[in-house]
Amino acid sequence: MGNDGKIFTLAEVSEHNTSKDCWLIMHGKVYDVTKFLDDHPGGDEVLLSATGKDATDDFEDVGHSSSARAMMDEFYVGEMDTSTIPIKQKYTPPNQPHYNQDKTSEFIIKLLQFLVPLAILGLAFGLRFYSKAT
Repeated sequence: MGNDGKIFTLAEVSEHNTSKDCWLIMHGKVYDVTKFLDDHPGGDEVLLSATGKDATDDFEDVGHSSSARAMMDEFYVGEMDTSTIPIKQKYTPPNQPHYNQDKTSEFIIKLLQFLVPLAILGLAFGLRFYSKAT
């Protein structure tokens, strides 16, 4: 397109987020995919949901073909000012108290609390029937 080499901010690209004007950011480049919305195999919703952010990961996760990558050239409008894209923060889970996973002794106690009464009950019935038989 005629905007080759123009540098856009995230705010500028984010304004183009409708089905009549849809721009995406991928690999530091800006693409006007408005004309491609109806032809996109995944539907226009997929493209519209990727507006206003860096859609590189979304694009790569799908595994697009080389012909799809080549097709991107016709939608190119300029470069992205990457300093305007917020840095992704790595998730750090909160510190939690140590959890003792070795509950073997508790398990054995609970098992014995269940099995000992059953054994006594079985022994009582066994003795009762044994004493009647003799």
